[in-house]
Amino acid sequence: MLPFSSQNTQLKGGVFLSLSILGFITIIVIIALLISGRVSPLVAMVIPPIIATFIAGFRFEELGEFFSSGLSSVMNVAVMFIFAIIFFGIMQDVGLFEPLINKMIALTKGRIVVVAIVTVLIAVVAQLDGSGASTFLITIPALLPLYLRLRMNPYLLLLLIAGAAAVVNMVPWGGPLGRVASVLEVDITELWYPLIPIQIIGVLLMLALALYLGFREKHRILKQYGTLDFTHDDQHITQGVVSSEVDLSLRRPKLLWVNAVIAVMVIGVLVAGIVPAALAFLIGVAIALPINYRTPKEQMERVRTHAPNALTMASIIIAAGLFLGILNGTGMLNAIANNAVNILPSGLSSYLHIIIGILGVPFDLLLSTDAYYFALFPVVEQIGLSFGIDSLSTAYAMIIGNIVGTFVSPLAPAVWLALGLSGLEMGKHLKYSFFWMWGLSIVLLGIAIAIGIITI
Repeated sequence: MLPFSSQNTQLKGGVFLSLSILGFITIIVIIALLISGRVSPLVAMVIPPIIATFIAGFRFEELGEFFSSGLSSVMNVAVMFIFAIIFFGIMQDVGLFEPLINKMIALTKGRIVVVAIVTVLIAVVAQLDGSGASTFLITIPALLPLYLRLRMNPYLLLLLIAGAAAVVNMVPWGGPLGRVASVLEVDITELWYPLIPIQIIGVLLMLALALYLGFREKHRILKQYGTLDFTHDDQHITQGVVSSEVDLSLRRPKLLWVNAVIAVMVIGVLVAGIVPAALAFLIGVAIALPINYRTPKEQMERVRTHAPNALTMASIIIAAGLFLGILNGTGMLNAIANNAVNILPSGLSSYLHIIIGILGVPFDLLLSTDAYYFALFPVVEQIGLSFGIDSLSTAYAMIIGNIVGTFVSPLAPAVWLALGLSGLEMGKHLKYSFFWMWGLSIVLLGIAIAIGIITI
């Protein structure tokens, strides 16, 4: 039995602190630490939630249970991450992406705006399988070197992929619609049909955003470097770092097509879901190493080279597992979800679904996807019914308002995968992308109301 009610926990001196407030403060502290960059993400996601656990009255034994629960939820992602980083690192070493980069430069003629627009289109196609992790695995290793070659901001790459992928993620086989359909007990395909126009409009808005940000990026590069011609830059680009030295001994130009086949097969198995993603990359590493590097010493040297990046980000994902385990195990997430609707003035209750939709992206920073759709959504839906608001209107408002922010949330494991693949920081990603994604969600929400998908 828990040592407190679901609403309050007693502190020293007889002061009562709402569980939702405790959870909210914990999350805000973590986000502030991530944005400040003063501590590593591992520290930010371990120390504050542990302190909150003890403030809430839990013991070390229960903390261990929360860690085990959270670890089980992210372990597959962490293991996949380790072997994905090593696999793509080997593919970069052998020069697999170099012809692709050169081809993209030739097709786009090094035009910054065109590259930004193409990024959105590639992300839209990659996200059709409904998996954010596979989208990042497909797009970032291929596009990041191009961005770095052209001196484009890699955070723009993350923004464009995140926004495009989130809009496409309204498909029936994506997670959010499945959760809503299970709560409402409706056919998921019928739930999806009205959202198709929103998806189309969302993609068009992302293309418009890419156009605008592409021009802005072009002007920044011209101002900073005085030229846009980096197409002949021979600097070596790997994992978000530009180095002046290229180790040509690692390149395997004669094995280009062999490595391309290996990469395509690994990604194909990943998308098809034939085996777990971690296993697909593990097998890919095991095949690529002996084909490209003959001696055990050379093979292990490649592993040792890429292991630090892989293990660093895997440790952060495990720390995120502890964070999620504590928020779920203590009941903080459910408390936030259940109490979020109680702070509104009663006069606004009839517009509750719109208000929650407008706040959907900020809620992504406070609630996991499960907590948002399985805890907050049922409460909002029931309150809405009492004011004559159709359940589907509530569902669409909360889906459209929230889904765009999926890939800027530190609670989404796929985001950490994207950051690891690109060598970028969560705090800077939030500062660069958050308000663009929030603005996009509000615009889409307004369009949905205007065309009658959501009723007021």
